Amino acid sequence: MDLIAEAPWAGAVDLRSVFLGGGTPSLLPAEAMARILERLRARFGVAAGAEVTVECNPESVSRERLEGYRAAGVTRISLGVQSLDDRILPTLDRLHTAAQAQAAFEAARAAGFSDVSVDLIYGLPGLDLATWETTVAQALDWGPDHLSAYALTLDEGSLWHAAGVTGVPPEDTTTAQYGRLAELAAAAGLEHYEVSNYARPGHRSAHNQIYWHAEEYLGLGPGACGYLGDVRYGNVKPVERYGAMIAGGRPPVGTHETLTPRQRLAERLILGLRLGDGVPAEWLDERMAAGPERLRGVLDAWRERGLLVDRAGRVRLTEAGFLLSDALFIELL
Repeated sequence: MDLIAEAPWAGAVDLRSVFLGGGTPSLLPAEAMARILERLRARFGVAAGAEVTVECNPESVSRERLEGYRAAGVTRISLGVQSLDDRILPTLDRLHTAAQAQAAFEAARAAGFSDVSVDLIYGLPGLDLATWETTVAQALDWGPDHLSAYALTLDEGSLWHAAGVTGVPPEDTTTAQYGRLAELAAAAGLEHYEVSNYARPGHRSAHNQIYWHAEEYLGLGPGACGYLGDVRYGNVKPVERYGAMIAGGRPPVGTHETLTPRQRLAERLILGLRLGDGVPAEWLDERMAAGPERLRGVLDAWRERGLLVDRAGRVRLTEAGFLLSDALFIELL
């Protein structure tokens, strides 16, 4: 924070969101959380009413710790529940039980948080549709303000990708899990405002919307990513190297790339189409003008299939379009 605050543009920054995530921030005692946020406010402008989120693992929080976070200025808690099946949780290396997850949610409410999000994963090994329905229904019964749910992806470099994993449900089962989630969330009064995110009115994630609107953000910490101007960067990941660069007064940037105008246009479209609000129609027109010619036919076919709709000068994906969105995004790139 001190290094970046020395940049000539830093004085003009007015942060609308702060997100402490990745790893397990909730291992931090309340006093340490308060020191970090105090330092941030001292170095940068933080807008009045800014959203301040902390990702928490259920086993590492208590009412007392969460009360301390709230006193430090945290406004939103995101709980990494992932599953409410005690048979599946150990396979994810999660240290909590379903009962502990519910207790953590109740502790957040007792600590005074009116903005609590729950994260879930579907498509997990051994997860059938009935178990997933039970998980979603239980989580919704708690009354969360926000729900994020992502399909399992076996990313290259992950343990499951390297070692292999059995019991992953077939694609039609994962698709059914996605569909049932959307139905149950809608019945509970949550809006499906982004491909993987649902919220009660007025409780969309302000921080994630910055990403989806292709706006700028600072990445602080080992492995953190940022986006400034037309440059996307990632900090070095090894903690010792990160610390050595900081101690030497050097910004700990490990990788960076300058986006071309074509990349920026395509990414703005892809990120914006993840949102239920969609994008201005002229953005899509601008992208089609850049070619190839067959892109127009692809978009027309999506409209005919009811996957893409035009309304009030905006273009957005339908519920069915959300499910198939990656195929369209490849075309837009």
